Parts: sequence; C-alpha cells; structure tokens
Amino acid sequence: MAAARPTSRMTLTSTDVAARDGATIRRWACGDRDATDAVFFVHGATYGGRAAFAPEGVSWLDAVADAGWAAYTLDARGYGDSERPLEMDMTAAANDPVVRATQAARDAADTLEAVRERHDRVHLVGYSWGTIIAGVLLGDEGADVDSLTQYAPVYHPPETHRERYDFSGAYRTVERAEARERWAAQLPDGDVPDGAFDAFWTALAESGQAESPNRIRAPNGTLADIAASVDDPRYDPGEIDVPTLVVRGSLDTASVRADALELYDALGAERREYVELAGGTHFLQFEAGRERLYETVRGFQSTV
Repeated sequence: MAAARPTSRMTLTSTDVAARDGATIRRWACGDRDATDAVFFVHGATYGGRAAFAPEGVSWLDAVADAGWAAYTLDARGYGDSERPLEMDMTAAANDPVVRATQAARDAADTLEAVRERHDRVHLVGYSWGTIIAGVLLGDEGADVDSLTQYAPVYHPPETHRERYDFSGAYRTVERAEARERWAAQLPDGDVPDGAFDAFWTALAESGQAESPNRIRAPNGTLADIAASVDDPRYDPGEIDVPTLVVRGSLDTASVRADALELYDALGAERREYVELAGGTHFLQFEAGRERLYETVRGFQSTV
C-alpha cells in the first residue's frame, strides 16, 4: 500500500475536564487555540480519541491544525486516559455493559462546552459508534455546532450484523493481533500499513486502556448500543438540522452502504451530502487514502 504524504507533527496537549457527575474526562487538542474554526472529534467503539485520531504520523488532528484550525477530541469515560467506571476494575461478568451512548454523549457535551465558548464555529465529527454519540449529543443534549460529519456511521445495522455484538459483561479485552486482523480482513490483499498500525497501537498501549503492551480493555456499552440499533436506532436523524456530511469508505464492512444511505435519507438537515471514498475501510483515517478523507471533510466544513 502506497504511503500518503504525512502531515507535520503538531504539539498535542491534554486537559482534564470535570464531567457533570464529577468524573474526570480527558480532552486532547492541537492547533491554534484562537482559530476561528475548530473541529471536535468523537471516537468509536473500542479505542479512545488519541488513538482514533492522533497517532504520530497518521494524525487527523495534525491535518486540521496544519490547515490553521483548532482540533479537539475526547476520551469518553472508560476509554483512553479518562476515568473509568468502577465496574471495569471488577470481573467483567459481574456487571452489565457500561458506558452507553447516552453517558458518552454527556461526557462529550461537558468536554465540548469550553471549545464552543472559545471558537466562532465548531464542526462535529463522529466516527463509528461515535456517530451514535453525535446523534444523541445533538438531540438529547442539544449541543450547538455548525456542522456534523458522520464518518463510517453505524445507525440501523442490518440483521446480519446482530451476531457480531456479544456484549455480555461490563467490558471486553482486545489483543493487538486481533485489532490488526480486523483491519486486514477489510483489505483485498490484507496489507495493513505497518507504520500506521504501530503508531495507532502505541497510542493505545500508552493510555489507561492498556492491560499490557499487547492488550487493552474497552467498555461493552457500545456493543449493547449497536446491537439494540439493529431493531431500533438510538437517535432520530430527523432532529438534526445542521449541515451534515455522511462519508464512508467503499470497503468498510462495519459501516455498510445501505445503513449509511438510510441515515442520509432520514436526516432533517436541509443541506446534506453523501460521499463514498473508493478503497477505504473502517480505518480509512490511517490508510494511504486518508488525505482524500481529510480533504472531503474539510471541504464540506469550509462551505458552512
């Protein structure tokens, strides 16, 4: 797989934010803190914000900052370096799944508040399970943003996906090899870009999610949310009235075309766009075609 031109490495800083219930939530940032525009990213089901969007050398946050905007992401509770529920320190089977999208949306709202106050325009990007969080954030939480991008969305998955989501217990563990295999399975030649994967896993292994250098722990609330969405989506896209871009990679087997188009059709936004990027998987933000993703999203945001 050909290498994409790397962005320059920006200074990544972190801030601990107190959630409304007192939990400590980690927010990551880079770029010009006085920029007019900011992008706020919400991560997916298994990996926190730094790993999902800011591994060294394949950082979407760096790309946003390179363009002169501010970039932010969070680790929802139980992810990355945020405080994790007590249930995640017990035997997994002793408790029900923790950290549902409603809770993660509250964490995102509390973390977004200062970003909204600092910048004139704020663009929200949800990724995978984070698109559910973004939907709840705009609906139930009433978050004020200027645009929404639903990247690799999971909205109303097909019945055939139900068996993927075994969510018994409060949390699950994921091995390094398992994460790599999941990515490779979506690529026609199985050729995972090793440098990108190593950077991604290093960000995970350095975070509070790590049990060991090759194993992480992730909340199961996300899997419960996605499984429930097979029968009943967790949010109403008709309530979303900000300009919205729906974008996915053509090889993505987690975010399928029919589901992404159903989301697009259900949106209440007067302005909405659907884009599919050829050859991209569920991990397109790390792949050779990532600059097309970055440019597509930024191009949409720039016209709001």
